[in-house]
Amino acid sequence: MDLGMIGMGRMGGPMAQRLLRDGHRVTALARSRDAFKQLEEKGVVPVESLEDLVNKLKPPRIVWLMIPAGAAVDDTVDMLSPLLTAGDVIVDGGNSNYKDTQRRSQSLAAKGIHFVDSGTSGGVWGLENGYSIMVGGEEGVVERLRPIFESLAPAPDKGWGHVGPSGAGHFTKMVHNGIEYGMMQAYGEGFAIMRHKKEFNLDLHQVAEIWRDGSVVQSWLLDLTAAALSENPDLVGIAPYVADSGEGRWTVAEAIDLNVAAPVITLALLQRLQSRDSESFSNKMLSALRNQFGGHEMKKQ
Repeated sequence: MDLGMIGMGRMGGPMAQRLLRDGHRVTALARSRDAFKQLEEKGVVPVESLEDLVNKLKPPRIVWLMIPAGAAVDDTVDMLSPLLTAGDVIVDGGNSNYKDTQRRSQSLAAKGIHFVDSGTSGGVWGLENGYSIMVGGEEGVVERLRPIFESLAPAPDKGWGHVGPSGAGHFTKMVHNGIEYGMMQAYGEGFAIMRHKKEFNLDLHQVAEIWRDGSVVQSWLLDLTAAALSENPDLVGIAPYVADSGEGRWTVAEAIDLNVAAPVITLALLQRLQSRDSESFSNKMLSALRNQFGGHEMKKQ
């Protein structure tokens, strides 16, 4: 199939390569001369403007966005939609908030332009292993895009699916990432407990390797844990600072709106927030209060 891509970064570039391997033609918007060279070397047709991108595609056009959630998506859609015609499709493959996706879909529908949300997981390993893809949108439009999803997924019949109407793909990916927060937190805490049991002098990489086969906690995250411990057993040089990209927050907010208890995901998010506070005022206050009511010693900086 013939499609255009906007956003050739950490995931967009490898996704384009996977599509090219299956014979799809990919035209991509490139903003720098260095990017032009890299894209051309991989077989992508680079263009310099949205107008050029749209003109290179045959109607009905497919334009795939791999750009940061939020204003960047709105700005791109606002500039892109006047260039498209009825029947064209915009696919948002990033991690947009599903409510924004529903809003964009309704707005574009009035112009006859279809909007498909593709919640995409796989990270830097997607080129080799394929991507897990959760698709939201009109059934007929998603079916038209089937060859693209089959090429990006681990197998044509595995790892992807049409999960519901507009917004459902990004909603499902949001919850997926919330679950990921909890799983990562559990692995981190478990390995920290083992590291602090000094009398056993455990080889944490060895333990991770043992658990990778036959254990009920085996997973791809455990595979990545083993890889990280193999490369850097003591995690030297890594700051205890954990970022978040938004999906965990949205999952917790949705759980509250739906009156669904999600303590593990919520606490995992809070732990990430706490990791960024190197001068924790709340912990200082706790220490001061213990000193006030019980005369307990305070540790000085």
